Amino acid sequence: MSVPAQSSPVAPARPGRSARPTRSALRDRPFRLTVPPVSGMLRPRLVLTGVLVGVGAFALFCWGLALGDYPVSLPDVVKALFGVGDPGTLVVVRDLRLPRALTGLLVGVAFGVSGAVFQTMTRNPLASPDMIGLTEGAGTAVVAAVVLGWAGGLGLSTVGLLGALATALLVYALAWKGGATGYRIILVGIGVSWICTSATDFLVARGNRFQAEEALGWLVGNLNGRTWGQVDSLAIALAVLLPVTLGLGRWMRTLQLGDDVAAGLGTPVQPVRLALLLTGVGLVAFGTAAAGPVAFVALACPQIALRLAGTPAPPPLVSGLTGAFVVLGSDLLAREAVPGTELPVGIVTGALGAPVLLWLLVRANRAGSGG
Repeated sequence: MSVPAQSSPVAPARPGRSARPTRSALRDRPFRLTVPPVSGMLRPRLVLTGVLVGVGAFALFCWGLALGDYPVSLPDVVKALFGVGDPGTLVVVRDLRLPRALTGLLVGVAFGVSGAVFQTMTRNPLASPDMIGLTEGAGTAVVAAVVLGWAGGLGLSTVGLLGALATALLVYALAWKGGATGYRIILVGIGVSWICTSATDFLVARGNRFQAEEALGWLVGNLNGRTWGQVDSLAIALAVLLPVTLGLGRWMRTLQLGDDVAAGLGTPVQPVRLALLLTGVGLVAFGTAAAGPVAFVALACPQIALRLAGTPAPPPLVSGLTGAFVVLGSDLLAREAVPGTELPVGIVTGALGAPVLLWLLVRANRAGSGG
């Protein structure tokens, strides 16, 4: 005769455990679809973080359109974005202020995604276009064009784009030794960065007063006087490069496991790394061409997004939204911090990003990877 199993007593729920359902609701869950045949990992926390950061960036975007000598209410700003409102408000919002706000939004996305690409590719939180010489190379090219007259009829934006691309190819070529590892890219990039910085300082010292002022106004990162030309070129670049970056996401995740493991899983390591390098360079080059080298956005925003989303590597899309939030918020501070004066946005991002760099260096040293 079988004896029925006795059920263990159920402990009463404690008041302090009420947060468990919320935590479990945000846990990653695998999914698999029959049609189309797709499987993966659903990350509710990542999606929620992206939505919240995107909403915050849009709020700052509208707030920036509302401020100015001709103040506009937020409801009127939203209406004007859809072409509704009186003619004066439409001219102020859509024609005068919208190019600057859109440039800040797109530049933040470009720098944030580019930083996520470089930090994932090199498996180093300190790897960003600021640290490996790309923005410095663009700055050197622009200053040379201003001081030496090397523009050849090209605009400063185009010269900056060519400078960033040439610097990236130089770093990759010097880092190549039977392949280009992330560690060598960082070391070579830091050396090239200081060479470009020294060349820029020499050119600024050589130029006259007006040339130096023109060059420095671009070097600090600036959203003043942006036009639809910068918006159009940057929007087209993002429309092409952002889908490519997201399409390379699966291989980016395998590179996190190391080159040998990634190759064992079928990842073509060197072609993928070169594709990621060119994609990241394209993003930062077009962003730098539109607004100058806005400091520390590509370095700090992927690390902020990583901690908000709770992912093992910087998520590209959330990093881009975080970059937009930081650039738009810094632009508001730059416009309102000193009454009667509009500071370049790069000054504010530099002041906010420097503590993040110090914090990352301290963490790297504590982990035994900072030297």
